[in-house]
Amino acid sequence: MKKPRKALIPAAGLGTRFLPITQSIPKEMLPLVDRPILLYIIEEAIDAGLEDIIIIQGRNKEEIINFFDSNYELEDRLEKSGKLQELKILQKIRNKANIISIRQQEAKGLGHAVHMGKPVIGDEAFCVLLGDELMIGSPNPTKELVDHYEQHQKPVVSLMEVPEDQVHLYGIAEFQERLDDLTVKIERMVEKPEPGEVRSNLALPGRYLFENDIFELIENTKPGRNGEVQLTDAMQALCKKTDLYGRSIQCTRHDTGNKLGYLKACVYVALEHPEVGDEFRAFLKNLEV
Repeated sequence: MKKPRKALIPAAGLGTRFLPITQSIPKEMLPLVDRPILLYIIEEAIDAGLEDIIIIQGRNKEEIINFFDSNYELEDRLEKSGKLQELKILQKIRNKANIISIRQQEAKGLGHAVHMGKPVIGDEAFCVLLGDELMIGSPNPTKELVDHYEQHQKPVVSLMEVPEDQVHLYGIAEFQERLDDLTVKIERMVEKPEPGEVRSNLALPGRYLFENDIFELIENTKPGRNGEVQLTDAMQALCKKTDLYGRSIQCTRHDTGNKLGYLKACVYVALEHPEVGDEFRAFLKNLEV
């Protein structure tokens, strides 16, 4: 039985919605209190049992890899000053997983970014976690995909219900049959459909588990809107080739790729933070605007 061991995280976007800060700081490294968004994504993958984390990054994003590298000067100063708890935090981050970096020299869409991982993925099944989609709480959606794959040995993706007036903003899955309350067998995938084009409101929130045949399907996918290779188009071809399942997430999801979603995530994480959560909650209750 094949068991996924690798996760691929596309993190090559320019982050134009967050300019000017993203001129020098990758949007994936924006903080949620004291931890970058990307660290939450990586921890989700690790908690799902994945060992190799492949980050597809663009130019001027060296900060991502530097974050997971050693910082001798800082660690030496922390040790000599007796700040061993802070030192332990840094060492734990560095030792979390095997981080592999691949440079995407030109942004050509999500499908192209996923295809960049082919040399490292090889013939294995693997997970894809979008770097700006934050999943908090349980059950871990990536682990649910891994567990489903180990049982059925078929590709599976996460789904979530969205309001009808937001269907046009997402990749949407139509299903031919429901296996249980959370799982469907997908019949068709449509990227950002026009009004009335689909009969479903099940959207893709950025968690996928594919086998390596997705790479050939991406290679045969023609660029769509904006000249980009859409992963959803390759998934539509996958539906015609094999069974593709979808499983609805049960955790809390935040789209940190836009300002409002990011601010909501900041508040959510701050309220749960062990150091500042109680005081921050009290502050919000007494806030007058």
